[in-house]
Amino acid sequence: MKIAVGCDPNAKALKNVVIEELKSLGHQVKDFGSEDPIYANVVIEVGESVAKGDQDRGVVLCGTGIGASIAANKVPGVYCALVTDTYQAERAALSNNANMIALGQQVTGSVIAQHMVRTWIENTEKFDPEGRSAPKVKRISDYAGEHGS
Repeated sequence: MKIAVGCDPNAKALKNVVIEELKSLGHQVKDFGSEDPIYANVVIEVGESVAKGDQDRGVVLCGTGIGASIAANKVPGVYCALVTDTYQAERAALSNNANMIALGQQVTGSVIAQHMVRTWIENTEKFDPEGRSAPKVKRISDYAGEHGS
């Protein structure tokens, strides 16, 4: 799988941990950097690459992950979940079909970040389009399409 990763300078250390974890799982990683102090710039770049299909999935980071998730979700075609534990990471994939996740350097330790990324990636292709959550995800997608977002 091709996975895009990017962040602001506040999250560079955790971004590097995430990249190493993804590579250890055998994925191709494109690092969109961590130098721009305006996290929205790199997050939007990552989101656009995922939405266009250049990358299969994306992981974005900032201090808390909140701003990164908000910025990512402004990109049409991106469904980014802010995750803070492994259960949320699993459900982001299985229940919400999230094509991106956001993490926060200041609130997430390295080991839990590794587990969250691994859990999310292992479940990203297991979303059931006929399952209980499918109508909920479809409604979000329909709304986005109706409103050009």
